[in-house]
Amino acid sequence: MVLKTKLEVLTREDLTKVHEASLKILRETGVRFLNEEALDVFRKHGARVDNKTVYITSSMVNQALSTAPKTFRMVGRNEHHAITVGEGFLIQPNVGPVFIQDIDRGRREATLEDYANIQKLCQASDIVDLVGTIPVDPSNVPIMDKHLYMMYEILRNSDKPIIGFCASSKQAREQLDLVEISFGREAFLQNHHCAAVLVNSLSPLSYAPETLETMIEYAKRNQVILLAPCIMAGVSGPVSLLGTAVLQNTEILAGLVLMQLINPGTPVVYATASSTAYMKAASYAAGAPEAMLINTANIQMGLDFYHLPTRTMCGITHSKTLDAQAGYETMQSILLGSLSGAHMAVQCLGVLDAIMTTSYEKFVIDIELIKRVRRISQGIDTSDEAYSVDIIQEVGHEGSYLTHPSTFKEFRKIWTPTISDWDSYTDWQKAGMEDVVTKANRKYKEILKNAPGTLLDSQIEEQLQAYIQKAKRV
Repeated sequence: MVLKTKLEVLTREDLTKVHEASLKILRETGVRFLNEEALDVFRKHGARVDNKTVYITSSMVNQALSTAPKTFRMVGRNEHHAITVGEGFLIQPNVGPVFIQDIDRGRREATLEDYANIQKLCQASDIVDLVGTIPVDPSNVPIMDKHLYMMYEILRNSDKPIIGFCASSKQAREQLDLVEISFGREAFLQNHHCAAVLVNSLSPLSYAPETLETMIEYAKRNQVILLAPCIMAGVSGPVSLLGTAVLQNTEILAGLVLMQLINPGTPVVYATASSTAYMKAASYAAGAPEAMLINTANIQMGLDFYHLPTRTMCGITHSKTLDAQAGYETMQSILLGSLSGAHMAVQCLGVLDAIMTTSYEKFVIDIELIKRVRRISQGIDTSDEAYSVDIIQEVGHEGSYLTHPSTFKEFRKIWTPTISDWDSYTDWQKAGMEDVVTKANRKYKEILKNAPGTLLDSQIEEQLQAYIQKAKRV
């Protein structure tokens, strides 16, 4: 069962115009790459480079599109958690929140323990497909070693495919070394996609030094690049929604070309993360309906024009607490992200306050929202049997479907909530009159209480700790 149509905001003619506009910008205005190794790669392959601006031809774009995989497999240490990127609607943890929040202690700076807790929640969930990245930024570890501590917690607490972090060349290599050690096989990453990394271009039309260092290291190790411009229409991009979509497409194509020049066949995900600006404060507008209109245009480009795996930012809200605003803004963008046909989703596991905060309780609530959206996206069964003509005639005018064999056969397939309350008012009163936030608070604590201490065997754990101690001394 799948929906017969998906959300679209551009015609085929519009898609062609976006592509042609992007090629014109790449050819005539170019993109700045603030990294000498990246510039050398372009020079080596015949691109015109003026200072730090690279002018990319349509033939270079076409060549990159021909080598970038349309789908690819990512593996974790547990084979049962392997995924195919480019199919379905995969869920990854948030990227960027600084604060953690719950109803017991309120909003506060996150610690490494909070970071590990989120990995445990992701591991325990049957709808979270990837782990890692930065769902909260731990404040109590040295900044230069943070990537080591965070990767260690990912590996201890999950065996799903991983998303790492944008960092320096050295730090990116160390992340990937730790991942490889956890698999227990030398050079495993060269032939297996185990780790992805999210990178944002420096809009407009630039890529920052550290971003490029990360991209280069991951491409050299044959790992996955999530290219995601994060443009604010009216601030770092045109106020026109279509104009920002063109800019977003241009920056993604530029990054795609670089990755394919370094290592043809490098998996690249066409990712979208743009929104409008909240012009009253010239700041990011997390709850704007226009955000998904911009990103849906780009998802169409990635899906229908370039036939690449796509990822979108959805689930965001500007609400500071678990209120109605948090609910309707989150559901708005998760639903639109799914209906657009995107293959991956981010920022939909507990995000509050324009991606500044991750809420433990909202993490649990958002799991249910995603399950609701996945059910909607399945559509309805249209097989001959589903018309139920024989059953309708058999029950007739006075019978009951409640006791009919077809109901007993199928009723367990009907969607039911995991945290919302559907009982009668009387039963709800008798059960203690808990609201959904209180139930979610209890639920996340139960998950953490039952989480294993580590998913690593002792020998691998010792190797990881030894590597980290050595890396910290260098």
